[in-house]
Amino acid sequence: MTLRGRLTGAFLVVVLGPVLLGAFFVASTVAAVDHSRSIERLAVAASTVRTSVDALCQQLRATADAVALTGEPAVAAGQLVGRGLAAAVLITDVTGQVTYASPGAPPMPWRDCSGPDAASPGPVRALAARVDLHDRAGALVGTVAAAQLVDPAFVARLAAVTGVAVTLLDGGASAARFTHTTESREVRDAVLAAANATHGERVTETTDGRYVRRIGPSSGQPLPLVLSVPSERPPGLPATLAGAVVLAGLLAVLAAWRLARVTTRPLVELAGAVDRVAHGDLTARVPVRSRDELGRLAVAFNRMTRETGSYVAALTSSRDQLRGHLAVLGDTLASTHDLQRILRVILHSAIAATGARAGAVLLVESGGVLVAQCSEGLDGRWPAGDQDGPEPLRVPVGVGVVGAVAATGVPQRGRVEATEIPTGEPRCRTYVAVPFATPGGGPATPGGTTAVGGGTVIPGGGTATLGGSGTAVGGGTTAGSGGTAEADEAGAPAAALGVLALYDRLGADEFDDDDLVTLRTFAGHAAVAVDNVRVHEEAQRLSLTDPLTGLWNYRYLSESIRREVERASRFGRMLSVLALDLDRFKDVNDTYGHAAGDTVLAEFAQRMRGEIREVDLAFRQGGEEFVLLLPETDARGAAIVAERLGAAVRETPVVVEAYAGPIVVTVSVGIAVYPHHGTTGREVLEAADDALYAAKAAGRDTYRVAEIRPDVPMCEIPVPSGAVSPPDGLPRAGRPVHAQREPGGPARSESAAGVPESDPPGPAHARPEPTDDAAATTGEGSRAGPDAGRPGSGGGASSGPHPPRQSRGR
Repeated sequence: MTLRGRLTGAFLVVVLGPVLLGAFFVASTVAAVDHSRSIERLAVAASTVRTSVDALCQQLRATADAVALTGEPAVAAGQLVGRGLAAAVLITDVTGQVTYASPGAPPMPWRDCSGPDAASPGPVRALAARVDLHDRAGALVGTVAAAQLVDPAFVARLAAVTGVAVTLLDGGASAARFTHTTESREVRDAVLAAANATHGERVTETTDGRYVRRIGPSSGQPLPLVLSVPSERPPGLPATLAGAVVLAGLLAVLAAWRLARVTTRPLVELAGAVDRVAHGDLTARVPVRSRDELGRLAVAFNRMTRETGSYVAALTSSRDQLRGHLAVLGDTLASTHDLQRILRVILHSAIAATGARAGAVLLVESGGVLVAQCSEGLDGRWPAGDQDGPEPLRVPVGVGVVGAVAATGVPQRGRVEATEIPTGEPRCRTYVAVPFATPGGGPATPGGTTAVGGGTVIPGGGTATLGGSGTAVGGGTTAGSGGTAEADEAGAPAAALGVLALYDRLGADEFDDDDLVTLRTFAGHAAVAVDNVRVHEEAQRLSLTDPLTGLWNYRYLSESIRREVERASRFGRMLSVLALDLDRFKDVNDTYGHAAGDTVLAEFAQRMRGEIREVDLAFRQGGEEFVLLLPETDARGAAIVAERLGAAVRETPVVVEAYAGPIVVTVSVGIAVYPHHGTTGREVLEAADDALYAAKAAGRDTYRVAEIRPDVPMCEIPVPSGAVSPPDGLPRAGRPVHAQREPGGPARSESAAGVPESDPPGPAHARPEPTDDAAATTGEGSRAGPDAGRPGSGGGASSGPHPPRQSRGR
């Protein structure tokens, strides 16, 4: 609706509102007063009818008593009838036989004054009062009934006394029939219909404006009567009120139209000039017609357009200079490997270059989902009920605007209509989104289906066209000239790494083609930076892992054992080092070939990962030699791990597809514990190697714990010890304890069976024999925490910032 229409509507509401409310108030007040007065009149009339009928019944009862008390009832009855005290007297004996009846008595039956008689539902002919007749001895000999005729004259007298119209119904069973009435023929049917529709003595209103009330039959008033009064409302009141409202409405419309036209004319001229400026015509001017607020607004607009013209020229020159600096920015961004910092710099520079209010950089992760790596200005842009927005922003590839851009590789810009439902992206009015791909990437696009040289189907959205303009998701358009997606030599779009999206440009309705070209430059730098960081990370990973087994290599072993020893020393914990060597592995290579040997090594590494915790570290030292670091684990816990590793290799031979039978291998393990077997990582590792040679000498397929060498300097750490494990369940440097769990009770500690004590030096020991003790079997209490012996425990402290563990929890 235009401003003129809104002003007209507002004026009409202001003027016609009170008029309509006043008319409604007058009509409702008159109706309420009329209804109240009519109910009051009917109440007074009903009370008068009851009083009149009751007085008549008292008179008839006195007449019947007078006849019953005389010695000659027949004579007394004639005299009383002659005086007009009753219309007729009827005397009956105890058997009901009539012994005397006045001449000209009304036909039977008569309605008794005591109340309604269900035995006589017919028309009411007379109203009677009955008394018992006794002889001189007091015995009942009959009854005396005095009656008064109920005829039109009787009903007319009731109407005259009450001042309302009275209708005597036929027996009171239904209001559809009547005996006598004072109603006119025009309203009689309506009154009877209203009386028939009501129940009890409620007041109802007829269609022609009369108020109706039924009374009786009841105790003391046996006559079924209907009372009615006409409405006292002025007959022409509704028409008068309607005419007044219509006249006021016409006058208000004329005045509102004139006022709105005079008020909005300067605003219409201003709106037209603003529209011309929005389309690029900065020469538009507004005529100044007055010196009021609108006139001052026109003067300010004209001055703004003049200054804006000069600003646009300056901005055009600045944009050209900015594009020249982007090359220098790209070289700077490509020289660092901090991905988050790179993306933040790119996003901030893109927002500053295009004048956007908000933006985000999203990268494609596993599963075909775009995840925001950094964002700016998105607070308060989420749909109702999701005020904080998703953390972080996640959009499936192919869904919404950025999902379609990632799926098709086609940049989009456009406007989002207010009626469109958000698709998990931030709320905005305008947007521009540009994909960036790996330089020289292949044709595959995660989450999308591409078509070479043709259209691209967007899952969950519309279609976009490569290399031209077309329909975009959310009402936008794909890039036209200079806006095609990056493509490989075959013409298909390159694999998308992510999307750079900006929202709500300042000072303009939509992003233009210049903004799209600028944003594509930033997206190209983002692609180079992401690719460099990923190549660097992959190179770092390959330099620290063994390509055959996937375990950490010897290079990372030196750094890890130094770090873990420092951690154990700082927190007073133990660190167990296991040196493992596959027995007679040279025979496997000589008998089955080096390919089979590689298969055995890879399978052994897989089984070893299945027997250690999340915090444990596994390394391939070289050839068939491996090393395990078990943080916060004492000698007993390390022995349990060695036993499990030996059983995992011994009990399940390795199956090689190229050979008919499985290859049976065993492993020998040497165990050393910091700080008992060395004060540095190299010393502990050498002690584990010595224990490994002892295990080899003992016949292989076993483990040995290193001897505590006398020349190793010992430093006692004062740690309290007791009959139970520490509260955190972690072993401390000092005497190792073995937690033995009572049924239904806490763990108690005793020396670990089969493993040498830490305080006195002793020889290397062989693998302990299985016992009935559940704690000795599972190793609970000997490793770090009560769940250390259970697969998947994942206990222990973090090992600090370093590449991800290659092992998985038991």
